[in-house]
Amino acid sequence: MLRQDLVNVVSRGKSVPVIGQLRVGIATVVGIVIATGAVVFIQNAAAQNRLEEGREKFRQMATVFQHPRCMNCHPRTDFPRQGDDRHRHAMNVTRGPADRGAPGLHCSTCHQSSNQTASGVPGAPASGAPGAPDWHLAPLRMAWDDLSVAELCRALLDPARGGMKPHQFIPHFQTGLVRWAWSPGAGPHGEMRDAPPIPYERFMALTREWIDRGAPCPNS
Repeated sequence: MLRQDLVNVVSRGKSVPVIGQLRVGIATVVGIVIATGAVVFIQNAAAQNRLEEGREKFRQMATVFQHPRCMNCHPRTDFPRQGDDRHRHAMNVTRGPADRGAPGLHCSTCHQSSNQTASGVPGAPASGAPGAPDWHLAPLRMAWDDLSVAELCRALLDPARGGMKPHQFIPHFQTGLVRWAWSPGAGPHGEMRDAPPIPYERFMALTREWIDRGAPCPNS
């Protein structure tokens, strides 16, 4: 029946207006589809760019995490490490049951609230309690030895390992123990300890920018 109606329309000389309207309608629909697809493509591209920017931010942050000042307190061993060469801690110091040294030889026995010039023993205040020593190892579940940048990122974000959500990194990085890494002082023989390769203010800015981009992890 529809076909016959079209034939009738054509036979009456009205084919041009009807076909013209159909073409306009089809063109409009196609235009909407193309425009919608373009918007989605642009949005997806922008989102991917932000993710890649975030991954690059973390790659830069990782140069701090993988520096001896951080790695020495994030070992996979039952003892801390020390020095820029990451040798085993002197005096047979061990992790202990609470990651603060063995009974009778806690970290705070030697590590006080500030660097000791005479002995070269480093120290740092605890966050929120100026002057209170807070020297300790990270738990074994937070060990970073032999992790790639991507693995390190995933470990930090894993609740079972890092124990922190992205928004909690900022206050943690503001603690006295973490900030000590940028003011490590001199060793027992007067040699200056190396600080991380990125200034503290830049490291904090990178952390905020990484979190703002969704805290993505590098692929490798």
